[in-house]
Amino acid sequence: MSAPWLIVAGDLTPLGGMDRANHALATFLAAGSREVHVVTHRAWSDLTELPSVTVHKVWRPFNRHLLGSPLLAREADRVWRELHARSGAVHVVANGGNCRVADANWVHYLHAAYDAPTAGSAARRAKQHVSHRRDLAAERTALARARVVICNSRRTLADVVSMAGVPEARARVVYYGSDPVRFSRVSDDERAQAKRALGRRGDRPLVGFIGALGDRRKAFDSVFSAWTSLGADSAWDADLAVVGTGAELPAWKARAAVAGLSERIAFLGFRDDVPDVIAALDAVVHPARYEAYGLSVHEAVCRGVPAIVSARAGVAELYPPSLAELLIEDPDEPRQLEERLRSWRSRMDGIRMDLVPLSDRLRARTWDDMAREIVEHIERAA
Repeated sequence: MSAPWLIVAGDLTPLGGMDRANHALATFLAAGSREVHVVTHRAWSDLTELPSVTVHKVWRPFNRHLLGSPLLAREADRVWRELHARSGAVHVVANGGNCRVADANWVHYLHAAYDAPTAGSAARRAKQHVSHRRDLAAERTALARARVVICNSRRTLADVVSMAGVPEARARVVYYGSDPVRFSRVSDDERAQAKRALGRRGDRPLVGFIGALGDRRKAFDSVFSAWTSLGADSAWDADLAVVGTGAELPAWKARAAVAGLSERIAFLGFRDDVPDVIAALDAVVHPARYEAYGLSVHEAVCRGVPAIVSARAGVAELYPPSLAELLIEDPDEPRQLEERLRSWRSRMDGIRMDLVPLSDRLRARTWDDMAREIVEHIERAA
């Protein structure tokens, strides 16, 4: 009988980011009739219905990571001891510093690589500082113990080696996959219909920003500065749709109103229909200051939507030289983003055609392909 698997992740949902990746791994393992245990705060209902999956749900007080993560680690340790006593070998997949068990560690975001400045009150900033310091210590301990470290990009691998001291021989790069059905390439008719569903009228191009507005890691401040400058040009005809929520959302809405941009920037808040929103877009902007990978960019490209992204992001590694004009070297320079947007607007259709080979390549790599590689690396290291 094969060894049971234990996945420790804050959330396992199909909604995006590392949650989506962990959900895909659990689903793949269960489809292969492996015994799977997940220790999590939230698991999507489809996982709870799979007979080979056992969900160990952990309370997250007030929905706060700072309060929930110690409970998650404690439950993971308890479940591991129980499985180890029964079966001996157990394949454990921790995510960063969320589990003390030494086995495999999947790094989606490295705390050592970026300390995000936090908006809000002094109390909120102090709490974020405490959380970061604790996460950083837990991450270092967990990565030092892991037999194999799975990295979501070459950028992440370089960071875990240089900033977390992981020997390169123990690190592996496994890129994310995609759902080729949900993120199929958008047709012109589908784009027009999706725009109407968002209440957009006419043929004005629509650019999207997808990301949290609670810190400055995603660099929406740079996007806003660039859009303010573009909006002052009467020839600029594109509008901006902002998908995401966070502590700074009310402040950005107020700034948009003061700047006279309320009609040019639509704040859509949290959306659980991201594939449909992407279908309405003509481009995505993602000038992140730190991005271990960038799944929203990946999914936009799968849909055939050009994404202007920071050259520092892991996903940028997959851009061919023919798409270099979509890469931003300095996320802190709004003028550079403005230039990239003007360049994109000047040849929208041509860039969309240039994107087709990369779109097809990313869409051809499924979540099962990703999960299969991860399982092979972990079983080989056992």
